[in-house]
Amino acid sequence: MRVRVPPSVPALDPSCPIGSHRRIFRGAHVNEQGFQAPPIVTTPGENPPDVSIIMPCLNEIQSLPHCIANARAALDQVGAAYGLTGEIIIADNGSTDGSQAYATAHGARVVQVARRGYGAALIGGCEGAWGRYLLMGDADGSYDFTDGVAMIGRLVDGADLCMGSRFAGGIARGAMPWKNRYIGNPLLTGMLNLFFRSGIDDAHCGIRAITKRAFTECGLTSTGMEFASEMVVKASLRGLKIEQAPATLSPDLRDRAPHLRPWRDGWRHLRYLLMLSPTWVFGVPAVLAMLIALGLMSAAAMYDLGWLTGAPVIGAGWTVVAGFMLTVGHFAAIMAMATHFYGVRCGYRTLRGWFDRLSPVLTLEHALVAGLGMMLFSAVSLVVIAAKWRAGGFLPLPSVLPLVSAVALGAVGVQTALGGFLLAIIAGHDAAFVPSEEDGQ
Repeated sequence: MRVRVPPSVPALDPSCPIGSHRRIFRGAHVNEQGFQAPPIVTTPGENPPDVSIIMPCLNEIQSLPHCIANARAALDQVGAAYGLTGEIIIADNGSTDGSQAYATAHGARVVQVARRGYGAALIGGCEGAWGRYLLMGDADGSYDFTDGVAMIGRLVDGADLCMGSRFAGGIARGAMPWKNRYIGNPLLTGMLNLFFRSGIDDAHCGIRAITKRAFTECGLTSTGMEFASEMVVKASLRGLKIEQAPATLSPDLRDRAPHLRPWRDGWRHLRYLLMLSPTWVFGVPAVLAMLIALGLMSAAAMYDLGWLTGAPVIGAGWTVVAGFMLTVGHFAAIMAMATHFYGVRCGYRTLRGWFDRLSPVLTLEHALVAGLGMMLFSAVSLVVIAAKWRAGGFLPLPSVLPLVSAVALGAVGVQTALGGFLLAIIAGHDAAFVPSEEDGQ
């Protein structure tokens, strides 16, 4: 197997300041403004660029000179290592400090993105990119775009997405707050791997590479910082090939606070992970609730039948709790099915095989028959219980288990019938709940 080895990373020259932070790369060809200017494709023409480096930008004039120079160095290395051409895209989110004019004057292409937000800017930049390989990184100078050379190599060799790993590449002192490094990032990345089995160790690294085809296939929509999680999650759900490569993180070059708000953005990441995981939000709680409910009811029944002796530990109170858990668990199971089918129809997840095998019975008609059957059985049971209550002189029932079971069964029947209509509506007003293969395309 032929292994491509990218050239060594050029050293930074701190003696050439940009304001208080200006740096360029030694050994690069520079123009009269002091910025290296390798051949960069700026129009698609008949030979569009192979690689697009995308930076989201909102008033980044302090760090933009360094980032553009750094991106040019990365494209030089990509060209030398893989023979690929490239472009630099500044996905501008409404800058008012002259970032757009500076970028245009120094060979980058500006894509205006009206919708505000980190994710919105990156989505707009990627949609406007001409390359078949997309390398994205922040425009604050904290990432070295030459780390992306190896990521592009992974895409060339067949990966769909290559994530950077700051924990593998190195984090400079002061580059990441301790709560992000030791609490937020490990916790959120761990949950992402648990929920979606992505197999990465840094889900929120700001430098990553993805093929244009995979980007389009994932259908990304997040406008905020949760875009970082969405890309990994949807790539995992689609079964795309995900790899990672070391990336370094340095303190950013700006003299203002970063756009990131750790607690707010951490919660947005967490809630997004939960929203994209119907198995863990609905499915697992549904199974646990129904298993506990059935266990409690079974124990209560064995005491009623005399199969268990001694003082009953499952009395009326726990029986009522069991009825509640059964109905709640059944409702959560319907929600798990609805959200799973919705994700399949939206194209960002694949259908679980056992749903496909059960597709002949997962229809509105079957749901209505099952629901109405349970409601009828519940009604008959309640009539029988009422008759026995009357025959006993309206004294308290010796056991609440039959009553709770009948009421719970009726509630499950109602939920089954109404849930059937919900699933049919999500199916595009189709009686067949399970999406066909074409629905997920």
